[in-house]
Amino acid sequence: MFLTLAVAAALTMSAQAQKFGYLSSAAILQEMPEVKQAEADLEVLQKQLQNKGQTMLEEFQTEYLELERKNQQGEISPKELDAEAQVLKERETEIAQYEQDMQRQLMEKRDELLGPIIEEINDAITQVAEEDGYSYIFDASPGTGILLYADESTNVMDKVKAKLGM
Repeated sequence: MFLTLAVAAALTMSAQAQKFGYLSSAAILQEMPEVKQAEADLEVLQKQLQNKGQTMLEEFQTEYLELERKNQQGEISPKELDAEAQVLKERETEIAQYEQDMQRQLMEKRDELLGPIIEEINDAITQVAEEDGYSYIFDASPGTGILLYADESTNVMDKVKAKLGM
């Protein structure tokens, strides 16, 4: 019995000595000028890629309509029709592949642009935690963690923002 009470008391004292904090990394990201520039760069790239994809699609549609017109007017033999239809099928596959590549390129560029910014935020969080003696800092951004209760005095967002020069 005494051992159980001693262990419970030790755990209670240990828990009281720990310091907890929380912040919203999503809110910090939204406020950083570097993120706004990265998002603008991503938007430019996305528009460039979409324009190229749109051009590919329009060319495909034009070729398809021309082939359909030739077939309806009897200007093309069945053998030529099959050959050109196969070319169009390959073009359609290329367009689908381009769409996948476009998404991959956007994700890679996003990681390239935001990776260093996220690392900078993580470094600032670590500095605040070490300097102010926090045992844990939780991310209270929607969808990233569970936060049932938080005393506003434990919000370290302002300190992290100060470390980032914001």
